[in-house]
Amino acid sequence: MNLSWMAWTPATAAFFIVIGLTLVGMTIWQILAPSEERVGILSIPTTPGDRLFLTLLGAAYIHLAWLGLVGPDLWWAFGISVLYGLAVFRWV
Repeated sequence: MNLSWMAWTPATAAFFIVIGLTLVGMTIWQILAPSEERVGILSIPTTPGDRLFLTLLGAAYIHLAWLGLVGPDLWWAFGISVLYGLAVFRWV
């Protein structure tokens, strides 16, 4: 299989590996300790999987906005995304 069309850098590989491991970890967590839905600031019931999806989607938008408004130095966008993710898991 020829994957030369995609720029597979160590950072790109790490990104996809971390996403995959997170999904596997969340699946194992839910199998071992099923959680109930809870209602947070959005006033809708969410599960940890829903909150993970919201975190990943929000982090993508944060990074895209950072790229468009500031430039390619994404460490600040990463930090903002981590804080956003912590807030989603805490209050949503």
